Amino acid sequence: MKKLPVALLLACALLAVGAARADEYPSRPVHIIVGFIPGSAADIAARVLGNGLTTGIGQQFIVENRAGAGSSLAAEYAARAAKDGYTLYLGTSATLTNQLITANPTSDMAKDFAPIALTSAVPVILVVHPSTHVKSVAELIALTKARPGEILYASTGVGTAPHLAAELFDTRAGVKMVHIPYQGSPQAVTDLIAGRTAVMFSPASAVMSQIEAGKLIALATAATTRASAAPDLPTMAELGMPDFDTSIWFGLMAPTGTSQEIIDRLARAVPDAMQSAEAQTALKGQGFDQLSGGPEAFARFIVAETAKWNEAARAAGLKK
Repeated sequence: MKKLPVALLLACALLAVGAARADEYPSRPVHIIVGFIPGSAADIAARVLGNGLTTGIGQQFIVENRAGAGSSLAAEYAARAAKDGYTLYLGTSATLTNQLITANPTSDMAKDFAPIALTSAVPVILVVHPSTHVKSVAELIALTKARPGEILYASTGVGTAPHLAAELFDTRAGVKMVHIPYQGSPQAVTDLIAGRTAVMFSPASAVMSQIEAGKLIALATAATTRASAAPDLPTMAELGMPDFDTSIWFGLMAPTGTSQEIIDRLARAVPDAMQSAEAQTALKGQGFDQLSGGPEAFARFIVAETAKWNEAARAAGLKK
């Protein structure tokens, strides 16, 4: 019998090992990189997902917070990580908006990441500090017109949905507020409650309890439909600003080049992880809505979101 060349034998062995590794994935803990601090909306979304995947797959999914630059630092780190499925990224609307308004972005969502699955979304709510004595969007506009360049608004970082929402509000209302960026909603909301800032377009998860306690006044939901977390709150569209939708979404991604087998394995696991009783309770308790969609649907979603946020950034005068 004719012997096979050594090189061919080695190649076959490597293919067999690769197949075995794909079948065994994950054989060690997986890290989900998040671009915001613990307690932020992105962090909550990642932990709900990670807990569900840990239970469903039987391997640890660990949330790793790398806050800074509106999540750009985390996106750059994850994009350059090993393409072995052990470093994943929680993509958000901030990942996308940052690259749209930055002259030299360090990562590109469409090129550097492979979409795995959409997971959840949280509405953005316009809130003010009680000291403003503002009870409606109309009164906020009147206040900012009376005090141009004096009203401070907080955001979860430059280029994030709350930042763009406020800039879009300024443009639509013909006013000018002053931006104070933070590394996530916990810090931003803390300073807002303390009165160091006056206004914020905040993830609902960060302010619902403060609204109920009377520490903040809710004026509107920055979406085209009313939020399930605050069904009695009018939308910006109802108040005369059509197509004002700056809801924050989250989805699991992997560095481009990660094997399709691993992506498919995770895409199959995400729906079960998000539909568990524990996940549903956690999401509803924080004002989140579940999203669904595998790799192809997520890719189409990114295309649509890119067009929407391009328009919003251009309207706000932030387009690079």
